[in-house]
Amino acid sequence: MRDIQGNNRGKLIDWLKIDSWIDSGLYSALTGFRDWWGAYSSFFGRFEVKGFWRACNELVCDGLTLSVAGLLVVLAFALPSFEIAQGKINLSDEFSVTFLDRYGNEIGKRGLLRDDSVPLEEIPDHMIKATLATEDRRFFDHFGIDIMGTSRALIQNARADTVVQGGSSLTQQLAKNMFLSPERAITRKIKEAFIAIYLENHYTKPELLKLYFDRAYLGGGSYGVEAAAQYYFNKSIRDVTLAESAMLAGMFKAPTRYAPHVNLAASRARANEVLSNMVEAGYLSEGQVYGARLNPARIVERGDSNTPDYFLDWAFEEVQRIMGGRPNRIVVARTTVDLGLQKTAESAVEDTISKFGRSRNSTPAALVSMETNGAVRAMVGGKDYGVSQFNRAAHAYRQPGSSFKPYVYLSAIEHLATRPTERVVDGYVSCGRWSPKNYSGGYRGAMTLRTALAKSINTVAVKLSLEVDRQTVLDDLSKMGVKHLKKTCSMALGDNGMTPLEHVGAWGVFASGGLSIRPYGIEEISTIGGQLLYNHDRDDPKPTQIFKPEAVATLNNMLQTVVDAGTGRRARLDYTNAAGKTGTSSNYRDAWFMGFTGKYVTGVWYGNDNFSPMGRVTGGSFPAQTWKTFMDAAYDGDNIPTAPGVTPHPRQIAERQRIAAVMSQNTSADLPVPPPVDTSKDMSKATRQVLGNIATLLQKAPAVSPNSADRQSRATQPVGNNPKSNVASAEGTGVPQAASNRNAERAARTASTDRQ
Repeated sequence: MRDIQGNNRGKLIDWLKIDSWIDSGLYSALTGFRDWWGAYSSFFGRFEVKGFWRACNELVCDGLTLSVAGLLVVLAFALPSFEIAQGKINLSDEFSVTFLDRYGNEIGKRGLLRDDSVPLEEIPDHMIKATLATEDRRFFDHFGIDIMGTSRALIQNARADTVVQGGSSLTQQLAKNMFLSPERAITRKIKEAFIAIYLENHYTKPELLKLYFDRAYLGGGSYGVEAAAQYYFNKSIRDVTLAESAMLAGMFKAPTRYAPHVNLAASRARANEVLSNMVEAGYLSEGQVYGARLNPARIVERGDSNTPDYFLDWAFEEVQRIMGGRPNRIVVARTTVDLGLQKTAESAVEDTISKFGRSRNSTPAALVSMETNGAVRAMVGGKDYGVSQFNRAAHAYRQPGSSFKPYVYLSAIEHLATRPTERVVDGYVSCGRWSPKNYSGGYRGAMTLRTALAKSINTVAVKLSLEVDRQTVLDDLSKMGVKHLKKTCSMALGDNGMTPLEHVGAWGVFASGGLSIRPYGIEEISTIGGQLLYNHDRDDPKPTQIFKPEAVATLNNMLQTVVDAGTGRRARLDYTNAAGKTGTSSNYRDAWFMGFTGKYVTGVWYGNDNFSPMGRVTGGSFPAQTWKTFMDAAYDGDNIPTAPGVTPHPRQIAERQRIAAVMSQNTSADLPVPPPVDTSKDMSKATRQVLGNIATLLQKAPAVSPNSADRQSRATQPVGNNPKSNVASAEGTGVPQAASNRNAERAARTASTDRQ
């Protein structure tokens, strides 16, 4: 029996033995780990630090960890920056464009014509020293980023509590000029730094300095020190004096602000600073610069040098887009800008900011005005181009607020046959978990759609967007050329960003009666020899009807009520009825007024670049006032067409009744005799001035007999006997004789029909 039991036990698994093996194995492993850990701790215990040194050690370790993390972030910016530099390192495809206004007068240049005719060795030594002393004294010592200079600038700016010194090296400035936009953003500064390092590793210091001298913008449409010396002093850069070099070097920082044709006093004061910098840097002694201080640079008089810089920047982008891959790179472009309207727009914006900007924390602004066919006549992209070249009119995406609501109303009228007299309820409405609130708070109950739009009721706009479907609104906006907006619950309240130029272009569809209007700034592009390369009327697609005319007319009639009795009352005009809409984003970050008459579509925006709130600035305040100021000055006659759906103004009605009465008195004639019209009101101020000068000359001219012997000789002499005036007509624009003649003829034709 025992044998049987013993044999059976031998055939079974010995669990006790396995348990013992596991226990002993775990014990041995634990004992071995304890021995290893003890030896490890004993070894590193020799290096243990305590107290102050341990705190330093912890800081170093944490610093290394953060540095690795920061390096990864930096690399994320470095790779795109290097790609940008590699993609544009060959600048042979850049354009050189001479711009003309709508009448054919030269107004500026953009682009870069590479000219190596003046090597670095022939640029005067004092020009180089003036530049380095002012812009980058450690240029030959740093690797593209001046750490010491940047630190010093940060300290000085902190002490002054404002920006008194720039921290960018000369190479960083070159990187911005060659590859980046002037937008003020931290991402741009990071890219600028990496591209500077890239340039330092691909060019020598003298080559970088030569590139900087050739590509810096120095105002007056001049790129590079050679072009600037020719423009301001009518001499080569080889021959400039110390005083002239100081003036040129002072313009690198802010070419428009310190350009001598814009502000001679500021330019000379800046030149004095440059001379002081040269003494401080040890390049010259006070005695050597004394003569330059006593005899400041004198510039060549060229008349009014105020150029529409924001418009020209946008027009240059348009030329590049239009020309595409065409081989011509040196061209002349006739634009749509009207310098009279441009100066009016700049003055309207500047006056408002000067009066109220500081008290209401509102400095940047933008204004775009175009005719109802899309021709942009004026563009203001900021308060001061010399301070900031960022074009807010063309590139700043800001929330339009309630000025977006007309798009929703048009979709409802177009697709749901909604009428202005239809009654709606201003009450609670929700989209998901979100529900809108009105600006004044609370609800007003039942009202008509006309009243809801005039009073800018938020709940009604949201209800309409849900009824017509938000995607339908986006589809309609896409037909207007606005294709980047996203579908959101608060879309009807303008929560998506739009540029002022884009917004004005879409409103042009309203003013044109539902046509597919697109803003444009280029009428023609020609070669220097006069060969026509592009013509807007010939080459661009013709506008098409994208909305029902009666639907647009209904909306425009409602928008007239906004100006007459709604939130846009401050924009009312005394000579014609206008349609418009105010817009204010949350926390007063953006304020808009969009409006149009039968001739002009104009949009005004106020806000801050850093999106900080303004001091309770609404669309019905400064924007509406600026809009009215501009529109009042834009019209110099009563011959104004009426926009579709907008009722004629009493003054226009009276004029039409007068014309009808005059025509009724001529019923006996075979053809109706048109009433006498004061044509001086239908032409531009420039045309009236020229005609007035001609009339004065004719009045003063002596009487001549038809049989006079010298009749033929007098007929062949130029009017006014001023040879300079005759030469200027062909040479003043810098374009060939044939092109000048064509521009003069076109200007005359345009001027005669401008105000009709």
